[in-house]
Amino acid sequence: MNQPLSNLPSSLEPVPLIDELFTAQQAAVHAQGAPTYEQRITALNAVLRLVSDHQAQLLEAVCADFGNRSFAETQLSELMPIVNGIKHIRSHLKAWMRPSKRKVGLAFKPATARVIYQPLGVVGILSPWNYPLTLTLVPLVEALAAGNRVMIKPSELTPNTALLLQELLAKTFPADQVSVVIGDAQVASRFSELPFDHLIFTGSTQVGRVVMAAAARNLTPVTLELGGKSPVVLTADFPLKKAARLIAIGKLFNAGQTCVAPDYVLVPRHLVEHFASEWVAAAKQLYPTIDGNKDYTSIISQRHYERLLNLVDQAVVAGAKVWQDKAFDQTAERKIPPTLLTDVPLNSDIMREEIFGPLLPVVAYDTLDEALAFINKRPKPLALYCFSNDRASIDHVVQQTRSGGVTINGTMLHATQDDLPFGGVGESGTGAYHGYEGFVRLSHARGVFKLSPFNMSDKVSAPYGRLTRLVVRLMLGR
Repeated sequence: MNQPLSNLPSSLEPVPLIDELFTAQQAAVHAQGAPTYEQRITALNAVLRLVSDHQAQLLEAVCADFGNRSFAETQLSELMPIVNGIKHIRSHLKAWMRPSKRKVGLAFKPATARVIYQPLGVVGILSPWNYPLTLTLVPLVEALAAGNRVMIKPSELTPNTALLLQELLAKTFPADQVSVVIGDAQVASRFSELPFDHLIFTGSTQVGRVVMAAAARNLTPVTLELGGKSPVVLTADFPLKKAARLIAIGKLFNAGQTCVAPDYVLVPRHLVEHFASEWVAAAKQLYPTIDGNKDYTSIISQRHYERLLNLVDQAVVAGAKVWQDKAFDQTAERKIPPTLLTDVPLNSDIMREEIFGPLLPVVAYDTLDEALAFINKRPKPLALYCFSNDRASIDHVVQQTRSGGVTINGTMLHATQDDLPFGGVGESGTGAYHGYEGFVRLSHARGVFKLSPFNMSDKVSAPYGRLTRLVVRLMLGR
């Protein structure tokens, strides 16, 4: 399924189209104002129908873009989060939209204070290739729930999915409410320069810096979901075989092309070889074959495929040991077998770059504090994983590290929870969304203060006299 899907529309001239669409959406914001609760629910239901009615087409498009990706992986990681996210928001949106009462200071009574959540306006979404449905439609749903209008620029590395989303969303929403623009890096650059009311970008840290710089010229607030090297801390008390299987499941899902995939594992020194053997065995159990296996995802492009092979070659030349089932061979499907590496030099590229593939370096440690120091010397990761049954060790790991999110005794699952914020920190991103946090992130929290007819605040004014001194004495006195 390497050929583009047929019967999909080609994009119009993209750069002029971007400006026209943005102008139309801005005009609609001013003309129509904030949508009602009922209108927002209608929009959410429309996205839900889009996913439900066109599931087969969406699965085919994603598979075609990767060369091969299991329909089950796309259903689990893309369609389910979208559907579950919509259902979660629908059940809570009315409560989220209610004004929030706030307290009034003693000196300003009688009066009332409240916060109302209003749409920001036009939200831009720059979505990535690794999860082209989830990381496009989940931000879209949250922006619509907050009452915004949305422009989307999908990745050029997933053209089939991008064109299908463009077609389906154009049939579902008017262009001044939701629109999709297709194009290359030039289009993405122009897109990021538009004066959006908020811009969401998911991708690499390097590109994130460029996007943030472009947005800064318009003072556009950004949510950056980046990545980095998400570590796993394995303690000696946790069953090794079980840990190996759980880590293999997380690492090999989508062939490791996940921003929260385990990037490297910190293992007690005396358990490194035992863990390596168990991990290779677990990988073989999950994927008995690679060539022709529809469950095992291809690497997205030849460039990314060659980059991953080069990471392994460089590490091996520098002294790393490769652990890999001998039955696995390189294939013509851009598939790289599950590969674990030990004795990896810390200055090698595989220990400095986000891997984004089915390669797993193991780093030995002697004490838990040594492992945590290793993590803390590096940029804050998007995710952190700890495998331990000892409460004190778990608490120590969580308290002494910083990351976007954490899963204990598993991998990646914190990112699938609709009632948990998802986002990075430091170089792994800024801002969090999902559920309530997404609604708040994409709304303006507007403070509203109302004076009572009996309020005396106008009496504390120039020329300042006895009343002013009395109020100051009462408020500043101890």
